[in-house]
Amino acid sequence: MSTVKKPSTPHLPRQRRRDVVENDAFAAFARRIIRAHGRRVADGDVEALRDLVALSSVIDDAITDAVIGLRAFGYSWAEIGARLGISRQAAQQRWGDRP
Repeated sequence: MSTVKKPSTPHLPRQRRRDVVENDAFAAFARRIIRAHGRRVADGDVEALRDLVALSSVIDDAITDAVIGLRAFGYSWAEIGARLGISRQAAQQRWGDRP
């Protein structure tokens, strides 16, 4: 019987998801809807102005969820920052304290 311990299995990073399913088309659709909402407000629907402004917080929450998800898949702050046109430090400062 050997007393030498077997090396543990090295930790393998999570495999990144590379499947892109019509994200560009979906984002373009969302932009068209938001712009159309703005035009409806501009045509005199003052009551809908508050709803349009509230979309900014919904978008901020969606970005936070996306960044947290990308970090869980193993993307670095540098990769995320590069996609957003900001430094890795700026990305980490903005979203790094999230669970």
